[in-house]
Amino acid sequence: MHGTVDGFSYGLVTPVVAYLMACLGGALGLRCTTRALLVAQSWRPGWLALGSAAIGSGIWTMHFIAMIGFTVDGAPIHYDKPMTYASLGVAIVMVGVGIFIVGYRGATGTAVFTGGTITGLGIASMHYLGMAGMHFSGTFEYNTLTVAASVAIAMAAATAALWAAGQVRGFLWSVGASLVMGLAVTGMHYTGMAALSVHLHAGEPTAGDSPAALLAPMLVGPLAFLCLAGAVVVFDPLMVAGGPDRAPAEHKPGVPAHTPARRPSRRPGLRDRRQVTHGGSRAPQNR
Repeated sequence: MHGTVDGFSYGLVTPVVAYLMACLGGALGLRCTTRALLVAQSWRPGWLALGSAAIGSGIWTMHFIAMIGFTVDGAPIHYDKPMTYASLGVAIVMVGVGIFIVGYRGATGTAVFTGGTITGLGIASMHYLGMAGMHFSGTFEYNTLTVAASVAIAMAAATAALWAAGQVRGFLWSVGASLVMGLAVTGMHYTGMAALSVHLHAGEPTAGDSPAALLAPMLVGPLAFLCLAGAVVVFDPLMVAGGPDRAPAEHKPGVPAHTPARRPSRRPGLRDRRQVTHGGSRAPQNR
């Protein structure tokens, strides 16, 4: 028996809030990635790790805020907490792999493509692993082509976002990239949901807790982390203003080390002759 699915139980509230959370996580993560490209080698892992956690938490929060508006008529949904949090871990780790590749290899074509592919697969894995953590009196089935389209959207969005982060063109550039990334990640989510069909098991409809009551406690931790990451960005003026705190050229990703050219040494005896000529003293004359 096919179930009736409603992905917008609260109207446009959940899609808009989900999009804003994806933009927030993307903006924080991309700014941290940009900052990592400008600092010395010793500080780079910390900024890249913070950026990975921000993007992973942002897309995870976006997904489950959007799921607050998802209901199946007559079939209350329950969430397996270990698998739900595992999807958060997968998102952070896979996004982190992609960001670290760009952070250490630079915004070159190969690095951006590889990092964007891994990051996009992490976004898609988080989505479908989170869906696998949902339990109700029925089963989910997916359209293969639509699922493939959602994965392609995620990879394209991640690649474009990492390329933008590697350009190091200032705060507004990263904000624009995060808006595009948020739109693409949210679009990936709803494309994946469009691939979904629900088959209910025979039985009487039952009642249960609302999705908001089930998901709200799980969202507290990632939301608090995003607020903390936002505070780090706000109180780092070089992060916002794009100050001159740049790593030397030999330490930047993708730029080969070089040694300064040596000035040609003077010919021996030149200094002595100048002292004799301009020093004001004359050579003794023979009498």
